[in-house]
Amino acid sequence: MPDAPPDVGVIVALVAVMAVSVWLGALAHRTVERGSFLKGFFLGNRGLGVWALALTVTVQSGGTFMGFPSLVYSYGWIVALWIASYMVVPITGFAMLGKRVAQISRRTGTITVPDMLRERFASPAVGLVSSLIIIVFMSFMLVAQFKAGALVLQQAWPGEPILVRSIADKQLDARYLFGLVLFALTVVGYTLIGGFLASVWTDLFQSVLMFFGVAVLAFLAFRLSGGLEHATNAAIAQTGPEFAAGPGYSAAGRQFLPVGVAASYFFLWVFTGVGSPASLTRLMASEDSPSIRRSIVVLSLYNMCIYLPLIGVAVAARAVFATPLANSDEVIPRMAIHVTQGLPLGSLVSGLILAAPFGAVMATVSTYLVVIASGVVRDVYQRFLHPHAGEVAIRRATRATMITIGAIAVLANIEPVGFLQAIVVFSTSGAGAALFVPAMMAAHWRRATSKGVLAAMIAGSGTVLALFIAGWLGEESPIGMDTAFMPFYLWGLEPVVWGLAASATAGIGISLLTPAPPESLIGKLFDAPSTR
Repeated sequence: MPDAPPDVGVIVALVAVMAVSVWLGALAHRTVERGSFLKGFFLGNRGLGVWALALTVTVQSGGTFMGFPSLVYSYGWIVALWIASYMVVPITGFAMLGKRVAQISRRTGTITVPDMLRERFASPAVGLVSSLIIIVFMSFMLVAQFKAGALVLQQAWPGEPILVRSIADKQLDARYLFGLVLFALTVVGYTLIGGFLASVWTDLFQSVLMFFGVAVLAFLAFRLSGGLEHATNAAIAQTGPEFAAGPGYSAAGRQFLPVGVAASYFFLWVFTGVGSPASLTRLMASEDSPSIRRSIVVLSLYNMCIYLPLIGVAVAARAVFATPLANSDEVIPRMAIHVTQGLPLGSLVSGLILAAPFGAVMATVSTYLVVIASGVVRDVYQRFLHPHAGEVAIRRATRATMITIGAIAVLANIEPVGFLQAIVVFSTSGAGAALFVPAMMAAHWRRATSKGVLAAMIAGSGTVLALFIAGWLGEESPIGMDTAFMPFYLWGLEPVVWGLAASATAGIGISLLTPAPPESLIGKLFDAPSTR
């Protein structure tokens, strides 16, 4: 029997979340106005403490609540191994980069990641190339998040689908298009008002919503499905024994997670999770080193409390829905609405549950808007096009950039790709392969040179991009997600493995072949300040 359409309670809950986010953006605006626009809008005046740092570098997103559960629902329990390495990102990533990135940022007085790399290596070229890489790959991630936000609002809107024809003569639900525009106006609006602090404060608020929303959803899903064992048996009956074994279930005979790809994700999540521009920016904004250390514990526990229940909820969906979902990206919104039917104030409860994925998506979009805008305005417009721009001109350029980015993301999502998570993996792989090794070189290797870092960025991003292009243009791969947006798996490994290897080889090799940087620059960044 099909789900009953949600009523007004769901919309009320989501509108309340949007209203609180806008209110937090207004509060952030007041704080930003107290100091320098650049430092306040793009870095929050370096004031992130333990909880703000931990719960705003979670980078929970549309991939977490929709893309990732979609894979669990489609391919089974093996996806738990696919995400397992992400649980140790706070331990490995913060330990490797956190303290040193924050120190270098403070000693150089820099605001953005390209800013930091530029000053660390005294090279405008390093800053420009890193800005362009961030803008390109983060834009793909942004597109994926807009789709997720629109899907949540589509599922929450009361009534039956309202079908309209697209430019490509495909049928689209008008509720999806309306949700896409409403989502864009809300999240771009409050980020325009409050900048970095707006993204941090709304991220913190929405992280709390996520925690309780996931807990309630998991409890209701397990109760309705009869528990994980019963849900797993129902899933096996609906699909096949591969649902509970590797390399995962696939009606098309694909291998979702063979050994090589499984090993690859321990490179993807571990080494690129903290190497992403959004994570590096949050580390630069930390209050002090003890805050970074304590946030490792908080974030590790938080990640487990989010991802592990979501695996169970997606498996339970196989038992809850007798008919397989046509669009697996909708599994969490559909579950949130279905499991609350018949409960007192059920639609309001489902709305509060849906606030978890919706809040995650809003927080991610806000973060990436700030990161991309900082790259365009600070590292391209101000550095190369208008070096003497005043605060008024920078404000205007920032707002114009954010509005343009939002408009492009809306247009790109009118007819979105199949698996949302495919875009997330591409964006994460490209940005991580380009920036993780340069960040490590900047933080820990005195001998690293500007030419070596340039080579590392170009080799890492170029390798990932080349393998994805080869996958798009070549024959369909029998590995991974069933979507055209997939790479060529050289020797059965994800492109990020080859990207990181190429980046490290080029960065180290070229650095050793080029003159060492001046000791006056290195001493300022690596040696303890003189006490005399």
